[in-house]
Amino acid sequence: MNFSTSKKNRWETQADRCHIDWVILDSDWEAEFCRVAESHPRVKAYVKNPIWASRSLPLWLRNPPLPARLIVLVDDGHGEADPLHLVVEIKGYRREDAKEKKAAMETYWVPGVNNDGRSGRWAFAEFTDVYQIQAGFEAKVEAEFNKMIEAAAVAAQPQ
Repeated sequence: MNFSTSKKNRWETQADRCHIDWVILDSDWEAEFCRVAESHPRVKAYVKNPIWASRSLPLWLRNPPLPARLIVLVDDGHGEADPLHLVVEIKGYRREDAKEKKAAMETYWVPGVNNDGRSGRWAFAEFTDVYQIQAGFEAKVEAEFNKMIEAAAVAAQPQ
């Protein structure tokens, strides 16, 4: 993809973690998240998802539009062929629209896309404190891994 930008802040990505060379940053918080994502052993890949890039998603995934800034592929124990797609929103000041977006993602978008099943498994995380991004991301990945363990344990129990 070739495009111009007037933004000066950017993160040079690791080629083994992101298929684009640079993440154009809206904030230093996004840079911190890129650092955390690239250093986490369960992250297979990540990409910033500017609104215009959502056009690459299938139409049914764009309605309602995916509002998040980053999408992270996480190995949460389901194997290489079934990574978790973690939608990440990074917000400092949260106006009412940000709260509504979070509620819509958690209540409608993620359950809907997971119920449909055509695009893998999805989850949502919002980080609102730059000093808690690393711990919050680790906790979210661990929680998703624990869901997989619990589901496997339930499936293994005799009926």
